[in-house]
Amino acid sequence: MGARTAAREAALQMLYAAEIGQHAAETLLKDFWREFPGDAEGRAYADSAVRGVLEQRPQLDARITSASVNWRLERMSPIARNVLRLGTWELLSHPEIPRAVIIDESVEVAKRYGGTESGAFVNGVLDRIANDCGRPQDSPRARPSAAPAPASTQEQEVVAIEVASEEAARADAAAAEAASDEE
Repeated sequence: MGARTAAREAALQMLYAAEIGQHAAETLLKDFWREFPGDAEGRAYADSAVRGVLEQRPQLDARITSASVNWRLERMSPIARNVLRLGTWELLSHPEIPRAVIIDESVEVAKRYGGTESGAFVNGVLDRIANDCGRPQDSPRARPSAAPAPASTQEQEVVAIEVASEEAARADAAAAEAASDEE
């Protein structure tokens, strides 16, 4: 799991605790990191996210309410509500993070903690919010000079296996052809 993904999960856990226990942000952060030391690389992002969401909660809730057709904030599960707050905060506060990344990560966190239906709901609401706040669909053509994102270790392993399989298939085909030529 990447540092930013771990940071989002930690932020969600703290936002959930803040909502349930009505804790002050600094107390919440201190207590959470004492219990769950976590990844130092993602800690600053998680702290920033928690502070940002708690400070801007009324504005975030207003955007979520207007984007969630026929759903009052109170009817949403606490997980979906806080994933939406976090995703909305990221869409508004971090233009350097592609829209698709924010929405995809939010959907995955919602599925992991709230189930498949929660993921679909979060996807629809965040997509509307992204459109409403002027975050266009990410397009590879729109960013031609952008360097490709580095592949994860797992993705690199999958590619290496696929390449090795293709090379082995070519070698087998060449050996079969050579054997048939000898006959």
